[in-house]
Amino acid sequence: MSIMLFFTAIAHFAFNEGMAMMLPPFVPYKKVIVYITGLIEILAGIGLLIRPYRHTISFLLIIFFIVILPANIYAAIKKVNYEKGNYSGSDLKYLWFRIPLQIFFIEWVWYFGI
Repeated sequence: MSIMLFFTAIAHFAFNEGMAMMLPPFVPYKKVIVYITGLIEILAGIGLLIRPYRHTISFLLIIFFIVILPANIYAAIKKVNYEKGNYSGSDLKYLWFRIPLQIFFIEWVWYFGI
């Protein structure tokens, strides 16, 4: 999970424009939020490796995964391609993969961290 978090965090910094497009128009400071969530992923990845913090980080990471799910749904509806920074991405079929994957991540963190 830590490795996955490190890799996904890289996208927050490498594809900041496209990641910001994943957030609905009413969300202010999109780029700042993208950078902060990338930093959260890095810190969570490190925290999972430190045994005394693993339980707390796991609980917070589950909340984080639930909180970011609406951005993934919005991005699928708008067909956001975060790598290209345009609207040529996958359609709603992407959610048939993304939502079970998100549930899998939550269960993984719960099983190994809590």
